[in-house]
Amino acid sequence: MFAELLRSKLVGVCDLSSAQIVRLQEHYELLTRWNRTVNLTSVRNFEEAVERHYCESVFAACHLPAGPASIADIGSGAGFPGIPVAIMRPEVSVVLIEAHQRKAAFLKEASRNLPNVRVTAKRAEDLAERFDWVVSRAVRYSDIAGALRKLAPNAELLTGGVRPSDLPGYDWKEPIRLPWGDRRHLWIGTACVSRET
Repeated sequence: MFAELLRSKLVGVCDLSSAQIVRLQEHYELLTRWNRTVNLTSVRNFEEAVERHYCESVFAACHLPAGPASIADIGSGAGFPGIPVAIMRPEVSVVLIEAHQRKAAFLKEASRNLPNVRVTAKRAEDLAERFDWVVSRAVRYSDIAGALRKLAPNAELLTGGVRPSDLPGYDWKEPIRLPWGDRRHLWIGTACVSRET
């Protein structure tokens, strides 16, 4: 049921291999089991979970530039968009950043068989690493803005109705409306170059 729904929602958007679908379904099944005791996501409706968590994350993965890259997923929560990005793009390395210890424990279990994923159980502001990209989904910009430019020169955000003025510090391309409704967008930006006088 998961595989069929995922495929049908991604027709014309992105092609997935059978192996990728199996990996995404394994993540969904683990998430469903853990969510009974650890509040990983408030989305409990099956179709909404597939669309909001998996389709949006796959969409983000398909809009990253080709080739190897280092990616930080800030506020990864249940692994979105980082785990689907890692499944879709095995040539990239993904660090899932999650300060909540129980969620980080879930992420470690969920990424055990993904060699291109590492979990960091701390706040993004406390990281000293640099990455090529930062990705984030369903996290308030004001909560991550301080860490974004410190971590990476490029950002990809999945968010609802915002304007560029709501997202300072980056030069944003025209937002890409997600195919599932008209209220969610993918924002892709490059850090503004600071001008010193």
